[in-house]
Amino acid sequence: MKSTLATKNVVKEYHVDEATITAVDDVSLELHPGEFVALVGPSGSGKTSMLAMIAGLLSPTRGQIFLGGEEISQMSEAQLTAFRRRKIGFTFQSNNLVPFLNVQENVELMLRLNGRYDKQGRERAIELLTRLGLGERLHNLPSQLSGGQKQRVAIARSLIHDPDLVLADEPTASLDTTLAYQVVETFAELIHEQNRIGIMVTHDLRMCRYVDRVIQMMDGKLESIISDRQEIEALAGMDSHAHTPTSHQHPHPNGTGAVRGKVKQNGHITIPGAPVMSPTMI
Repeated sequence: MKSTLATKNVVKEYHVDEATITAVDDVSLELHPGEFVALVGPSGSGKTSMLAMIAGLLSPTRGQIFLGGEEISQMSEAQLTAFRRRKIGFTFQSNNLVPFLNVQENVELMLRLNGRYDKQGRERAIELLTRLGLGERLHNLPSQLSGGQKQRVAIARSLIHDPDLVLADEPTASLDTTLAYQVVETFAELIHEQNRIGIMVTHDLRMCRYVDRVIQMMDGKLESIISDRQEIEALAGMDSHAHTPTSHQHPHPNGTGAVRGKVKQNGHITIPGAPVMSPTMI
């Protein structure tokens, strides 16, 4: 049984000289298995800090974060490292593939880190890569792949160890529009098929057409949660003739409509020391 993700009144503060800057301000969320959401907002909105806290890379100043009933926000560094390897998958803008490992070996790396590298794991890696259209590229090095192919390898790596939660940080930023759509549509299909929780941080609102809900942040606060299909399509700039993948034409069981919150009007702040997602998290 997959796990629910819940954040309760999460706050993240940074201290710069004598000033206190609130990057995330009292954010509460609940996400369920089989749900793919987009976390959006302008630079300085707090979405990167929020994603880093959900990933266990950053501790909240106040509040709680739970995945499957386990409180991430109270774990030690050693516990967090083991927890991430077991429960969380990551996909990055830059792929972070190991250049001297081939496609299959890059995916199997997560199994080795988790002590789960065996015949069944190898078969699962081949099956997943084939599902992603890379069955004939298993023995290619990253340098022999296109940008879209590299991202699909990164998606396979993020899913191979059967995580409950998969996080994607700007996964399409380096791709052209056609490849970006292909990557996010495939990612969304796998999240739904495998009943995982997926969170994608993106600046490209067009990619929201593939998600079940859009979580908008502004100045550290939760500005809105949009789950109505028509609202999401409008946000993504889709007209009445635009294609919507059939796997996303159903409302999520958590309901529809938007939840509105108060928004601070004090501009955007670049915070020294704010987290940057990196391959060290695995």
